Amino acid sequence: MKTLKIATFNINGIRSRLPGLLAWLEREQPDVACLQELKAADKDFPREALEAAGYGCLYHGQASWNGVAILARGSEPLEVRRGLPGMDDDSQSRYLEAAVHGVLIACLYLPNGNPQPGPKFDYKLRWFECLIGHARTLLDSGHPTVLAGDFNVVPTDQDIYNTRSWLKDALLQPESRACYQRLLEQGWSDAIRQLHPDAQVFTFWDYFRNHWPRNAGLRIDHLLLSPALSARLLAAGVHAWVRNEPKASDHAPAWIELSAPPRH
Repeated sequence: MKTLKIATFNINGIRSRLPGLLAWLEREQPDVACLQELKAADKDFPREALEAAGYGCLYHGQASWNGVAILARGSEPLEVRRGLPGMDDDSQSRYLEAAVHGVLIACLYLPNGNPQPGPKFDYKLRWFECLIGHARTLLDSGHPTVLAGDFNVVPTDQDIYNTRSWLKDALLQPESRACYQRLLEQGWSDAIRQLHPDAQVFTFWDYFRNHWPRNAGLRIDHLLLSPALSARLLAAGVHAWVRNEPKASDHAPAWIELSAPPRH
């Protein structure tokens, strides 16, 4: 049976982290890789190196900040949408949608929102509202869909090593968590929690205050599955080894494995 491996990874600068990205792709061989925080304009995206590694590329870049990409192993992602509906005035590159290997992939980099309260947090909540609206249309379409990316939300206190020093952070605010919960209530399944309901799983460890060696992490990178894909979920986890590599991103890739679609 052919399975489908999908991963999401906030690369935190694709040009400076390209060797690590290529090493991860070679070792783990995801069929689809969603990348966030490219920090590179389209003209500076390392397409040639990724194509040489066997991946077709779709990217929506921006100099110095943000940026998202979808990589497909042995295939070319078919672009469906660039930019989030309702955020047409948004100058930040944060959303990309493509059909890959029979699945609709939505790669997103939700705004951080700090400092809060303030305009950055207002922008985060506005972006989240537009995502919730669009996610409803994706569910209603019936297409097997994955919402993958850095959501910049710690869904519950279970998803953080300790809330004490983060209570004022935008990632933990009740409004942020309520938006994430509304996505789940639409019918999306949080893949990590579907298979590991009680485990402490992290995807992000801050560079400061020895967070990685202490495993003082947060879970903010998520893969949300439509019902058709939720039923096909075989495995889910985090490639934490990536965070321990030289010049690593402060995130590690979260991943899922899906069974082949049922034959009609």
